Amino acid sequence: MYQQQLMEEIKLSVTPEVSLLIDRVKRLLTKENFQSYLVGGLVRDLLMGRDSGDIDIAVSANALDVAASIAGSLNGKYVPLDEVNGVGRVIVTDADTATKREIDFSTIPDTIEHDLARRDFTIDALAVALADITPADTGEEVLRITELIDPFDGQGDLNRGIIRAVSDTTFTSDPARLLRAVRLAAELDFTIASETESLIRDANHMIGTVAGERIREELLRLLAGPQAASVLDYLDRLGLLTELVPELSPARGVDQPLIHYWDVFQHSIQTVAAVEFLLGEGEWHYASTEVLTTVPWSTELRQHFNQEVSSGSTRKSLLKVAALLHDIAKPRTKSVDADGRARFLGHPNEGADLAVSILERLRFSARETKMVELEVKNHLRPEQMSNLGMPSHRAVYRYFRDTGDTGIDILFLNLADHLATRGPELELAGWHEHARRVAYVLNKRFEEESLTTPPKLVDGHDLITIFGIQPSPQIGELLEAVREAQATGELTSREQALEFINEWLAKTRHILSDA
Repeated sequence: MYQQQLMEEIKLSVTPEVSLLIDRVKRLLTKENFQSYLVGGLVRDLLMGRDSGDIDIAVSANALDVAASIAGSLNGKYVPLDEVNGVGRVIVTDADTATKREIDFSTIPDTIEHDLARRDFTIDALAVALADITPADTGEEVLRITELIDPFDGQGDLNRGIIRAVSDTTFTSDPARLLRAVRLAAELDFTIASETESLIRDANHMIGTVAGERIREELLRLLAGPQAASVLDYLDRLGLLTELVPELSPARGVDQPLIHYWDVFQHSIQTVAAVEFLLGEGEWHYASTEVLTTVPWSTELRQHFNQEVSSGSTRKSLLKVAALLHDIAKPRTKSVDADGRARFLGHPNEGADLAVSILERLRFSARETKMVELEVKNHLRPEQMSNLGMPSHRAVYRYFRDTGDTGIDILFLNLADHLATRGPELELAGWHEHARRVAYVLNKRFEEESLTTPPKLVDGHDLITIFGIQPSPQIGELLEAVREAQATGELTSREQALEFINEWLAKTRHILSDA
């Protein structure tokens, strides 16, 4: 009933590393006479011809003991994951490439069929007995299997491109699967079955019970894809987005000045879409490629946005987080002036505080949180640097001084905000002028590193020993004044800096004496 007998053997392509690792684990477990199975995502990915990162093995024994023993035999690291349900992890590092592989061992409490019935989706409820796996004799890196354990027609759903829940209790037994369903559908380009969508809608309120760490992991994987805005829109239609981030709910239906095409909520989603468009992740429905002609882009910028920030996050994925949250404080700061115009005074600062609260709740790292905080707080800053023409050296210096290593990211958030404000009513002339101003600031950043990190002409020790200034906040203020004058080209030598300090101190004493 549970096992699908295959008339012809299946050959699964694997990397040499995975083939060798599976074979070594198989030999070790065979010696112990344990029933053991490859299960879940690995089997799914192998059937699809996809490279799979990690290995899941179910064993008819205490998986914690098995994992500890296997770790010792493979010179790996043992990590107990779940002592109650018997789940252990072995981390193996390849000596030649330094590549790490994780092998998760889970305990089969009854039979493999009952174990698969507890899993999330039919395409993950697949198993192959390790005993039924042999290397194919073709000179290729393949594994040969003659029997697939597939009690819920997961292979059929793989062929149809369907994400289907194994049971009606799939989401209530583990609400993190609510996000995982959407993430898998996005990563595999699959469709969630309608009855599974209904189960998600019925259980969407339970997402708030999931540990922040698990939500962060799934959310970042969702945002890493090239269609994150569409996925966020889908999450909203499933009732999940505002359950994940309740602070977004008040933004729905909040009207904005006429220059804005969408309300605050839809504008936030469209800003994510515009970020993806600007970063070369696909088209945007409301703009042609002509819009990109004045947008700065280079190999350096691509590498910048692909930089890893923390485990699982990049600058690109965090910029999408900031895009979603950049106007989150608009509903609470909205006022209407005498002319009937809506204003949102202070929303960047209040939005930054809200973003910090949200990301701390979802267990984002301190660095991730600080970056998003700065991006939200300063998202209007680039267009405030100059009313007419290009910004001054002083304005550019102060901008990068205040935004630190998020300055480049904020420039692109500001461009995306502009696109998502006008939408299909974008005026190309105004847009190109805006983009050229951003490109100018960016070029100044790349051309003149000294603009943001000028070489030191004087330091605090000089101020104390030469000018007799006592340690105080005045030293920091004076050093910053020197750096700013240096960045704008007013000071180029130590002698000029010392003279500048003399004049600054004389002016300060004069002001104090007049007071």
